[in-house]
Parts: sequence; structure tokens; C-alpha cells
Amino acid sequence: MSDTISEAQIEGSVSAQLARPGFIPDRVLYPIYSLSLAVSVSIWFIAIRSPLWLDENHSFYVIKSGFSQIMSRMGWPIVPVYSYILWLSTKVIGTSELALRIPSILAMLAAVYLLYLAARKLFDPDIAIIAAVVFCLHPIVIFASIDARPYAFAALTINASILALVYLRHNNSNWLAALFGLTAASIAYFQFMFVVILPALAIAFVAVKIGDRKTLWRQATVAFAAFALAFLPVIPVLQLMFHTRGSHVFSQAPTLHELVSTLGLRELMFVLIGCLLLAAATRHLDLKSRPEGWRFLFCASLGLVPILILYGVSVGTPIHVFVERYRLVAIPGIALCWAWLVSRIDSRALRLMFCVALVTVAACLSFSSPFSRLHNYTWKYALEFVEKDASRDNAPVLICSDFPEADVAPMPVGAAVEDNGFFAPLASYPLSVPVVGLPRALNDEAIRVASGFLQEAAERRERFLAVAYRPSYRTLDWIVSSASRTHDVRELGTFDGIKVLEFIPHAQPDSGAVGTK
Repeated sequence: MSDTISEAQIEGSVSAQLARPGFIPDRVLYPIYSLSLAVSVSIWFIAIRSPLWLDENHSFYVIKSGFSQIMSRMGWPIVPVYSYILWLSTKVIGTSELALRIPSILAMLAAVYLLYLAARKLFDPDIAIIAAVVFCLHPIVIFASIDARPYAFAALTINASILALVYLRHNNSNWLAALFGLTAASIAYFQFMFVVILPALAIAFVAVKIGDRKTLWRQATVAFAAFALAFLPVIPVLQLMFHTRGSHVFSQAPTLHELVSTLGLRELMFVLIGCLLLAAATRHLDLKSRPEGWRFLFCASLGLVPILILYGVSVGTPIHVFVERYRLVAIPGIALCWAWLVSRIDSRALRLMFCVALVTVAACLSFSSPFSRLHNYTWKYALEFVEKDASRDNAPVLICSDFPEADVAPMPVGAAVEDNGFFAPLASYPLSVPVVGLPRALNDEAIRVASGFLQEAAERRERFLAVAYRPSYRTLDWIVSSASRTHDVRELGTFDGIKVLEFIPHAQPDSGAVGTK
């Protein structure tokens, strides 16, 4: 009975709009919404041709040696589902930078569609499109949509779980409950940190089934059984991450501004605030009718619980995991929260105006900003420069790893450096000269390896180069100081924060040139 009332409320809301002056017919409304959604998606492609950044280099490194080597190169005791998907796609469309990103684009498009279907079950059709637009326009989604990493697939599984949840409100099937449990467990196969959404999914499950307690416990048991079975392979990975948590920290503690900007889509938050104020001023903001509590709890839990867990852990402990790409876990829920707020506006015209204004502002900011054309910093230009310079005389190159995990591992030696995950950029942009690998930080291992190399370079009076990203600048300073007795140093350039130094042996005095009269 409650389901029928809910459906009737949605239909009644639309019918009431038909009698309003200035009502916009569907034949005008939905083409504009479709265009808005298309423009939102087009923003993803501004940086599509950017060179691969560090983590994308690692994705390519994992699949470079073929199907049989993926598991060993991944480095985690779990089936690397995304890597197998990426390997398969390269067999069809190649290994160019654009080709490596196509699987993520397709996965994110599917994620948008699933979120739209879920929002259709929660709100009016036009608000469902707005939810999809908000999701597409979030900067974190824009980044993940063209990132050759598993995040788009993680978003797809999250949205599949959300869709299964909203269908569970109208369905007593054990199979659907099992599907929900399976999709919830699958999220961790693409990104371990996204397990923070599991409490939110549990709250949302209770929210959609609280009105049907007869089937709540039965479906909850089925869902949990399916989840536990599918989640078993993930447990060793989570244990390993917990025991090695210190080696994975690479960011600073977050600020409150970062939390607010994630929830409010940065500058786009002012568009929402302005539209709500305009709706209030024109008496189109529904503040009298009481919203359904389950719908609010559903959206709020998915949007707030995972992001607050990440923020709380990052602020309250030394484990700083409030990284932008990890925050993707909350973006579907945040988009639904925005949709819930817009649903309080009882004017289709104002909703359409909000959507168009939102897309217009986002498009202007994105297409006019030079930073939008950069996906992230890349090693490509630095390594291409090093290859051109060092290949003249086969000068060796000291290179600091850009991965924090390299600080707690012994460094590979000789040719093994270029086939090691800690130096993944060399898989995409290889060097033909000898390479000596160093950790990311200036630690005992870095000093040991660099000291041995500098001694040999001094004995051979050999020119060499040193390359490092910003976190390893201290290592470069140490190398400059240690080599000052035998080499002159010159900075050749800095490329996306990656500094390249040249070390030239001191000129020896010509002892045989003795002048006589």
C-alpha cells in the first residue's frame, strides 16, 4: 500500500505542475535536460589526451608483460579485476594513452546511467536527470572518468548497489537481496578504501525496508550471506593494508574547507544556494509538506557517512586518507543529496533553470581554465628530456621512486629497475641508458645506494643525471652535496615538478703542459 501511495505522490506532483502558469511541456523540457547532460559529460574529455600520470603508469606496468604476469605484478593478494579488464581492452584498441582510458570512460557512463535509474525511483524524472548532471559535474568524477585506474569501475559497482537497494523497496525477492550483497562486496575489488561505504549501504538498506519488517530480516540475511562469501578474498588485503598502513600515507591532514568543497562541488555550491533562495523568494520552496523520512535517510547516509569516515580518520589519526580520488566513494550519495534538496523546489521551470545555470557555470569554468587540460602531473616530459640528453654518451641516471611504498623496500639493481613497479613511469616512457633506482625519501637505503654509485662515478670520472619529484628534493640536495668534491652540478630543467640535474666531472689540470724558454 505504501508503495502505491509513493508512486501516486510522484504522479500527483507532476499533475499539479500542469495547472501552473508558465508550465514547460515535456517536449521542450527534456531536450534541454538531455543537452545539459551531454555538456556535462563533454567536460570529461577536456584532458583526455593528457600524458599518463604516476598511477596510470602503474596500471600500464601491471599489464605490460601480458596476462600471465598481471597477478605477480599487481602486488596484492587479490584478483586484480580491473587489470584484467584493461589488458583485454588493450588487445582490442591498443595501448595508446587514449586507448588506456576508454574502459574508464565506458564504466563511468554506465555509472551515470545506473544512478539516473536509481534517482528515477526516488524522485521525479527531471530531478533524476539533475542528479545525473550533478554527478557528472563533480570534479572528482571528471578526474576519475578518464583516469586509467579502477575508480570508474568502483563508482559503477557503487551505483549498481544503490540501484539494487531502491528496487528492494518494491521487491521481496531473495535473488535481488543476494545481488545487492554481491555488488556491495564487489566495490572492494576495485578500491579497498571504498569499504567505508559499507555502513552507509547498511543504513540505506534499513531505510528502504523499515516499512516492510516482515521481509527485512530475511532479505538482510540473504544479502549478508552473499556479501560475506564474495568479500572473503578481500579480507587478507585489508589485513595487509592495516599492518602496512604507515607506508601508504602520502598526503597531509585535510582541512574543513576540503570537506565542504567536496559536499558542495566547490564553486557550484553557490548556484544551488542561489536557486534555493530564488525558490524561497518566489514561494516555490516547499517547506510545509513533510518529506518521507526514509528517502532523506537513504540519500544522507550514502552522501555523508563515507565522506565523514574518511575525514574523521584523516583528522583524528596519522593515516591521512582524505585523498580526492578516495572521496569518489561518496559522490553518488552527494549527488542524491543535491537531488533531494532540488526536489523541495515545486517549480519545474526553476528546476530547469537550476540545471542549465549549473551546467553553464561548470562549462565556463572548465573550458576556460588551462588547468582543466591537465589530468595530473606526468613523468613523460622529464623522461623524454632525460632520454635525449643522456643517450648522447650513455650517461647513467639516478631516479627517485615516486611511490611512498618504495621507502620500506630494498631497491632493485641494474636492469631490474626498469621492470619494477616502484619505477612504473619507465614502463610507459622507457630510458635506453643505465638507471639506478632510489627510494622516495632520503633514508638509509637511499644513502647506501647513492653513495655506492657516486663512488663509482668519481672513479670513472663519469657524467650522470639525477631525477626526482618534489617529495624527493631532499635526496637531490644530498646528492649535490656528496658529489661536490668530484662533480659540478647544473639544473637542466623542471618538468611538472620533476627536477633534472646534470653532474659533470671536474676538469683535471693538464699536468703535461710545462712551458720552457
